[in-house]
Amino acid sequence: MSNPYNTDLDKEPANYQPLTPLTFLERSACVFPKQIAIVHGKSKINYAEFYARSRQLGSALRESGITTGDTVTAMLANTPPMLEAHYGVPMCGAVLHSLNTRLDAAVIAFQLDHADTKVLITDREFASTIKEAIALAKVNPLIIDYDDPEFPQNGELLGSVDYETFLASGDAEFQWLMPTDEWDAISLNYTSGTTGNPKGVVYHHRGAYLLAQGNALTASMPKHSVYLWTLPMFHCNGWCFPWTLSVIAGTHVCLRWVRQKPIWDALADHKVTHLCGAPVVMSTILSTSTEDKRELDHEVEFFTAAAPPPEAVLASMKKAGFNVTHLYGLTEIYGPAVVNDWKAEWDNLDLAAQAALKARQGVRYSALEALSVRDPETMKPVPADGETIGEVMCQGNVVMKGYLKNSDATKEAFAGGWFHTGDLGVMHEDGYIQLKDRSKDIIISGGENISSIEVEDALYKHEAVAAVAVVAMPHDKWGETPCAFIELNDGTSEPLTEELDAWCREKLAAFKVPRRFVFEDLPKTSTGKIQKFVLRERAKELANSE
Repeated sequence: MSNPYNTDLDKEPANYQPLTPLTFLERSACVFPKQIAIVHGKSKINYAEFYARSRQLGSALRESGITTGDTVTAMLANTPPMLEAHYGVPMCGAVLHSLNTRLDAAVIAFQLDHADTKVLITDREFASTIKEAIALAKVNPLIIDYDDPEFPQNGELLGSVDYETFLASGDAEFQWLMPTDEWDAISLNYTSGTTGNPKGVVYHHRGAYLLAQGNALTASMPKHSVYLWTLPMFHCNGWCFPWTLSVIAGTHVCLRWVRQKPIWDALADHKVTHLCGAPVVMSTILSTSTEDKRELDHEVEFFTAAAPPPEAVLASMKKAGFNVTHLYGLTEIYGPAVVNDWKAEWDNLDLAAQAALKARQGVRYSALEALSVRDPETMKPVPADGETIGEVMCQGNVVMKGYLKNSDATKEAFAGGWFHTGDLGVMHEDGYIQLKDRSKDIIISGGENISSIEVEDALYKHEAVAAVAVVAMPHDKWGETPCAFIELNDGTSEPLTEELDAWCREKLAAFKVPRRFVFEDLPKTSTGKIQKFVLRERAKELANSE
């Protein structure tokens, strides 16, 4: 028997349009044309101008020969052209590829070739790296130079046209292209490439639309919120916040460099309500000198991913006027799609209990359909006991299309109908997940599994520890033992090997205590994540030298 609700009730232009975040900007420009959309230095751009400039960019790209499915690469800091690229590039049907501005030339050349870049918009600040990358790459893109009028740079001009001239050649009334299918690609982001070449993660219009709205709901962002760009826009498309702000007609406060005084000045002068960043951004904020800090007359919402902040950092942030929320995500799920949703009754717990709860990654965004911890072999969910370790897996519309030109990796990532994150964790009784390690970071000592995160958590509780990473060190008898790499807080003048060893023995089983403590600066990515793959090699060197 046919379904009467499907008979003669078809998709029509009147009742169906592909979902795309481009419509968010169109609406805000129509409803709030004079509302300030972008602040950069002393310049301000309202929504009418933001929409017009984005359409000009789309038009100019189209006139230069860019067509649907072509790649436009951006090597830009957190400046207005990067925001305009998030709209103008897909407005002409192209795909935006945002380069990590701290990558070396060889990796950039690989990405340019793999993405088959047709146009490269590049800031003069990064000219030397881009020049070297272009020499290494096989592609020969049209290069457009951006010279920041608010913060002029001295880098070499590499292209045949500058950004503003290129923009001026476009039509501000350009009838931009709706995607023919919301499954069409909108952007391309590369993984960090810690093992071999990075993989190209493809986002679609539907996912960007949904996560952009999910951000607004998760962050409780009211209309006209003010967002400070301490998170790199190249990182997972700025966690989709370039599109989120248009949902609520909010204000982007650009920050070319994450520096202490500009952060505090922006917070106070522009009444910033929300910002995101890695734990290193919190350290930057808290370590600002007294003369550069500003009094805030409002609470600021701070969203952080990566490792959960130590209890002392959370307390310091709260005292400074920030409410910290812990998020979790990966490049493959558009940035963060899991949130540690705080419950009012937890406010009555002591600080140690609150810190333990804040260390959990949490529950799924409304935009993510399913979040689970499963046995990767049987694909069955692990018990919700807070102890049984499994792999964190996701399903939903904010999971990537797949890896560009890498079907094998895509099939592996989606095995069993779930996206495999590669992160190991537990499911608590209340449905909140907590990471225990990356699958490659579990330390197996004498047949016993040791969570590096558990050891790190114990060390972070010591007041002298500013940052720590625990990795496996080869051991003749046990196979592997934990090795702790530690950055000490300012004012701590000497290593504390014996003290930290005793500290760990009070809090951990003996076999989990690090056999080696190394005191040195930790290698970090451009987004503040500690590069454990570097430390694993360092641990091997130390083991071999013994």
